Amino acid sequence: MKKLKERWGIESNLQIILILMVFAITGSTASYIGKPILSYFNITPETFTTVGYWIVRIIILFIMYQFLLVFFGWALGQFKFFWQFEKKMLVRLGFKRFAD
Repeated sequence: MKKLKERWGIESNLQIILILMVFAITGSTASYIGKPILSYFNITPETFTTVGYWIVRIIILFIMYQFLLVFFGWALGQFKFFWQFEKKMLVRLGFKRFAD
């Protein structure tokens, strides 16, 4: 736990638990609400090819995940950590101008 705290720049074990909870809740929520969003826009394997459907689904889930991560981080009092996490991810994806 000590290495994880140093790497993430956090101070307590409670923060680690909250951060891991945010990751779990965000992943589950993004996956759960992804299907209704796709069906609302009539994006199914029948209307797209199977490969096209999965590509669109992954893109939509990825975008939703980013917003949900910051939201649930805020809701559990870990906004600062997740905002920094998002900015790092944007820079790695080549969106440096959005990370400032």
